[in-house]
Amino acid sequence: MATIRDLVGALRGRDGVDAAIVLGRDGLVIDGQSVPNIDVESVAALVPSIVSAADEFGRDSTHGNVTTVILEYARGLAIVSVLSAEAVLLVLARTDANVGSLLFELRRNRQHISSLV
Repeated sequence: MATIRDLVGALRGRDGVDAAIVLGRDGLVIDGQSVPNIDVESVAALVPSIVSAADEFGRDSTHGNVTTVILEYARGLAIVSVLSAEAVLLVLARTDANVGSLLFELRRNRQHISSLV
């Protein structure tokens, strides 16, 4: 059976992915891999406020709780995927990454991924 480390490694191994981090809703890293210039702990610590703001927006706009947040920047994307009440997945991808297939896989396998945490 696959582990969280296997999941993180598989995501990080995709072309164009600079980081894959599974973290608790408190921002503490459960497991993560990244290119050397990314501080995994610092980046993970910022994610809970993103999820919290997105959840608040979802409630106020009557769309419900957030499942995925995509932030686009000049040099890449941050994909925040809520796995469960306790865990979140953060993927940092470059602009040349095939984000469409990545999003499809994350959405299709959300339940399986969350069972690993």
